Amino acid sequence: MLAAAMMHAGWNAVVRAGLDRFSSILLLSMTQSGLALLLLPFAPLPAPAAWPWVVGGSVLHTGYKLFLMRAYQHGDLTQVYPLARGAAPPLVALGGFLLFHERLTPSGWAAVALIAAGVALMAFRGGHGVSRLPGKALAYALGTAVFVASYTLVDGQGVRIAATSMGFVMWMFVGDGLIMLAYTFATRGPRAPLTVMAAWRTGLPAGALSLGSFWIALWAFSRAPVALVAALRETSVLFAMVIGVVFLKERAGRWRIAAGLCIGAGVMAMRL
Repeated sequence: MLAAAMMHAGWNAVVRAGLDRFSSILLLSMTQSGLALLLLPFAPLPAPAAWPWVVGGSVLHTGYKLFLMRAYQHGDLTQVYPLARGAAPPLVALGGFLLFHERLTPSGWAAVALIAAGVALMAFRGGHGVSRLPGKALAYALGTAVFVASYTLVDGQGVRIAATSMGFVMWMFVGDGLIMLAYTFATRGPRAPLTVMAAWRTGLPAGALSLGSFWIALWAFSRAPVALVAALRETSVLFAMVIGVVFLKERAGRWRIAAGLCIGAGVMAMRL
């Protein structure tokens, strides 16, 4: 899961630093779905009861990408990414408890709370600071968090019903790509996908990182409570912080260090 977290931060940095935001997300979706399509012949078919979950996951992943794109148009990676990801684990924990009757130990709840608090602190107390966080960036980042929590719950339940993490994730991303293409045709015209393919050298590694990250996460959902997997995955904000500061020249300070320690404490609490 820590490897998945690093991969997730990596593709977000590519999106933040590459083409215009829509083109970057479209390129990511196309390459990610193309790779999934190539792997379909090697993937077992999900159980029949899992197909509504595959469709639901595809829709939610597309919504997540569109909201994330809007958030990056108005804020820094080191602010938007932690806020979008950090608000999700408490929602996932609550949803898992209410919808799927997943119960966490006290240390599990503490881990979720510490990781969520750490990523929220990282979002608000560095870079521009909370008083200067653009309102649109805040709104889209929180909307992204709702999509993250929603697809996490749907994916977590769906992969268990499907009885195959590979089959579920490959079909889900093929569906996600088709929905994204339909949205692109409706809003940008049929030539839009062709214009971004010239940047395939950027899109291919981003798509591979994204696909690998979600594949690992869905595999983990079939073996551990969704809330704990989702919380551990949000350690990706630490990798995003390093990428943002070192490569994108975004600012950081003592609050980011404190946030990192808080996240680390949450990871350790998860092992108690």
